[in-house]
Amino acid sequence: MALQLLLNLIIAFVWMFLFNDWSFQRLLVGYLLGVLLIGLLHRFWPHEFYMKRLWAIVKLLLLFVKELLISSFAVMVQIVKPRLSIRPGIFALKTELKSDWEITILSCLICLTPGTLTLDVSKDGQILYIHAMDIEDADELSKQIKETFEKAILEVTRP
Repeated sequence: MALQLLLNLIIAFVWMFLFNDWSFQRLLVGYLLGVLLIGLLHRFWPHEFYMKRLWAIVKLLLLFVKELLISSFAVMVQIVKPRLSIRPGIFALKTELKSDWEITILSCLICLTPGTLTLDVSKDGQILYIHAMDIEDADELSKQIKETFEKAILEVTRP
């Protein structure tokens, strides 16, 4: 991935040199030309096309922003209500993530989302203990986390 990105930047700078134009537009055109060339020749590379992983990272960030907005709104609604109608609790989430990096990203995303907090990770790294502000169904909440954050992290980290 790094080699493809480096080659793409080299193509972009060579494109700027050819036209003797140091504008951002010329750099962008060269970068897009490099993406096209590397995309067309991706079957000759030993690794997958780097834009796939870059797109997976963008999707993960957009998913986090969406979940952040939704949960922030839910927390604001609970704060404004004259009576609290929450059921706080702790539940265990069994994860399919293997590496420490993947588990750390998942726990950080959970902690950064209002209303949830990762309390602990088991010694083998397979179970995360999560506190949630409002739990109707722990299994449904576990399923939601697995289908959103965990799935997106797997797309980013595993080819």
